[in-house]
Parts: sequence; C-alpha cells; structure tokens
Amino acid sequence: MHVGMRLKSLAGRVARNEFQRRLRAALRLARGDVVGVAVDSRDQVYVFNRGLHPVIVYDRDGNFLRSWGEEKFWRAHGIDIGPDDSVYCTDDHAQTIRKFSSEGKLLLTIGTAGERSPYMSGLPFHMCTHTALSPQGDIYVSDGYGNARVHKYSPDGKLQFSWGEPGTDPGQFNIVHNICCDDEGWVFVADRENHRIQVFDKNGKYETQWNNLHRPCGLFMQRGAQPLCFVGELGPQMDVNKNVPNLGPRISICSHSGKIIGRLGTRSSGFDADQFIAPHGIALDSRGDIYLGEVSNTFLGMQGALIQDPREVPCLRKLVKIE
Repeated sequence: MHVGMRLKSLAGRVARNEFQRRLRAALRLARGDVVGVAVDSRDQVYVFNRGLHPVIVYDRDGNFLRSWGEEKFWRAHGIDIGPDDSVYCTDDHAQTIRKFSSEGKLLLTIGTAGERSPYMSGLPFHMCTHTALSPQGDIYVSDGYGNARVHKYSPDGKLQFSWGEPGTDPGQFNIVHNICCDDEGWVFVADRENHRIQVFDKNGKYETQWNNLHRPCGLFMQRGAQPLCFVGELGPQMDVNKNVPNLGPRISICSHSGKIIGRLGTRSSGFDADQFIAPHGIALDSRGDIYLGEVSNTFLGMQGALIQDPREVPCLRKLVKIE
C-alpha cells in the first residue's frame, strides 16, 4: 500500500452538503451532545446522544430512519454494534451496559441501574464508559471515570475477570475512556489522561502501548488483517495550554502497530470544516467514510464559552473518503 495515496484518500473533507444539513435539522430535536456513533452491516448510522431521542438512526446519506431509547437512559456515553447488528449502549450514570436489537428491543442488561460500586474499588461499575466485542462475542467494558479497570464478560453477561489499577505504569490506567478489539482478539484501551492506548491480549496481559496521542477519547478499529485504527483525540483544556497548537482536537490514523500515519483537524478548536471541538466517538462505514461524534456543548461550557443556542454547535460530522 502506498502510504501517500492512502493518506490522500483518508484526508477527505468535512461534509458541508445535504447530509450535514439533514443531520443538523434532525439533531435540533435532540439538543444534545453526540457521545457515540456506530455503523451497522447495512451502513445505517446510529447516533447516541444526550438529547430527547437518545438513539437516532440515519442512512449513510443522512435520511432519518428511526429513533428509540426515549426516557431509558440516565446519561448516554458509548455505543458499539456487534456482527449481528445488536447495539450495545453504555450509560455511565446508570452504571449499565444494555444490549438492544437494531429496532430498540432490550435483549440484555449488565449492571443494575443506579448501583454504583465504591470509588476505585475495581468492582463493576463506577461510571463505565464503553464496550467492545471479541471475535468470540465476549464483552469488554471500560470502567471508567471512578474506576481504573477493564472487565471481561461472557456473551450472556457473566463476569469472567477484570484487570487494571490507577497509575501510569504498563497495565495501569488514568481514565479508561474507550475500548475496541481487532479480529485477532487483541484489546485496545484508550487510557485517556495518560495520553496513550494500551494493548492487551484476551486474558488482560499487557503487550505494548501507543504513545504520541493527546487525550484519546474515541476508538474505531477496522476489520481484517493489519487494520487501521482511528483515534478521536480531545484537545487541551487547562488555561495554561488550551491554545497550544498541535495537541488537538483531531483524528489520528494509526497502523496496526501503532505508528501514526496521518492526522485530520490539526488546527485549533473551532467550527470550520477542517476543525473539531471535542471528539468523543468515531466510526467508519463500509466505504471508508468517517462519522465523528463530539461533546461540543459540554467541552465549550467547561472552557467558559457562552453557548447561545446548543442546537447550532456542531456535534456530528461526516468526513467523506476521496479516492
């Protein structure tokens, strides 16, 4: 593969077209940040957001198909789709992972709504953040904001084992924010505030880590041999460094060995077509187009920005792959 040609095709463009117009019009009903996005086998796009309609489903052209999950979530945080198009929704405030059909029928619940484990106890869950499926259907859960832990569950929701503890050494975590698996069964964990992705085998044994990332939030691993990994990174937030260039917000594209082969959105935070605000969830469709969910309202509010109308803040973007 010629890397230069590949990067050119990945660079794409942020859609300022009919798709984006439709998305903005539909999301005005939601009034919520887009915490996660996932794409099923039919290239239907599932938008998990913190608005009135938590799961909004579009076709790849931005046509509204359906919505579900109304009044079922305490606070949306992560979404993943299995090979059978089952939808896994992570609710960090309810402390639950719920599996739904593509039409929104509840199939499985892991965790008990409202029952939060003690802070940093290692027990599930204390503000869990995301899920990933192994090739065998096992469910990995990143946990999260009040734990420094990864839990592995059987496909029917039984806890098998957990690993991780607070810290900066290999196998330790500082906000376990996202997780994904490749087709070989390796587990990739976004260790956000340690600015790295750690790689483990199916038994939780540390293998390696990917560095030179800034607050990795969203992960998407392509299928197949030697897949690329797409990483949504948050920008800096402290007053002392929030305007420092080359720290994000951005999307980094990594080889299967963790080498960064391209970046998108390397300018400072903003609303323009080549800028991002707060990448939080990311997915690709079968054609290689990128869908990015952002928690823009939350991030801008934490920065002290006055948001006149949250509906006009970009929270979902599509980047079109150009051959």
